[in-house]
Amino acid sequence: MTDKFLSIEGIAKRYPAKAGGSVAVFEDLWLTMERGAFTCIIGHSGCGKTTVLNIVAGLDEPSEGTVIMDGQEIAGPSLDRAVIFQSHALLPWRTVLGNVAYAVTSKWRSWSKDQVRKQAQIYIDLVGLTGAEHKRPSELSGGMKQRVGIARALAIQPKMMLMDEPFSALDALTRGTLQDEVRRICQETGQTTFMITHDVDEAIYLADRIVLMTNGPGAVVAEIVENPLPRERKRIDLHKHALYYPLRNHIIDFLVTRSRTFTQVTPHHDPRAVPVVRPSPSPPASVPGAVQHHSQRESDGVLDGAERPDGGAPQNRDRASLAGSRLSGAP
Repeated sequence: MTDKFLSIEGIAKRYPAKAGGSVAVFEDLWLTMERGAFTCIIGHSGCGKTTVLNIVAGLDEPSEGTVIMDGQEIAGPSLDRAVIFQSHALLPWRTVLGNVAYAVTSKWRSWSKDQVRKQAQIYIDLVGLTGAEHKRPSELSGGMKQRVGIARALAIQPKMMLMDEPFSALDALTRGTLQDEVRRICQETGQTTFMITHDVDEAIYLADRIVLMTNGPGAVVAEIVENPLPRERKRIDLHKHALYYPLRNHIIDFLVTRSRTFTQVTPHHDPRAVPVVRPSPSPPASVPGAVQHHSQRESDGVLDGAERPDGGAPQNRDRASLAGSRLSGAP
């Protein structure tokens, strides 16, 4: 039985239009998450990814619909949900220990200073900042600042961690290191995580499920891709796995081609029964031009061969040559 730890139920977000009426960023969005899962949403800018995250965080309200987490409706910010933003958002006058301790104090107001310090130190050590406890943000690198943000979020032991492209402003080496740290921590702690990203390879490496959104306005959740790679995976071995390129090609194909036309070519798409796709290994090509990419789609409990919504065959080459692993351009 699926544990619907988070249930997004028919939410929409609309803004007033200059000519009157309203513009919907997205409409009738339904999505569930299991406890302990790592879910990524990926899509083009303007599809409403960050708006969805802000609604789950309680920082924004949907125009209609509701979000339920652990049996309770979300009606505002809560310490049950910790948010890590693109910018570190640290208090500049506080040290590393002071920033993390501030969050701990906000959760457990009756704790002694020693209890707060011990709790903060556990998570400072967990993100690899042992020895930097008394440094202020101005003395830290960008990667270290984000480590503080991660430690601060984890220190309050949230039911859910929300991440809004937290590594997008970092250089490639630092970004990779922090991705490794986040993956390790989430596996060790069983932390439920909901992440926004533009980076296909980041989503493949970190996520258990990858939610694909069409272009906005009027965006919808087109597919949910189950990551078929082993949960115990290492970055250095990803590209060697037989399912890596089928998975990557499927996502890139959607972002480059199908995300623009999905709503037109799939007029009867049911937002409450979004297809779940499991990419499968590509068979050897017997003739030039043979299809190289295959997947299985699960909808209403039935598995069958996945086809493109426009009726065409899945693409048989790596779309990375057209788009790169990051939609906004590789660093």
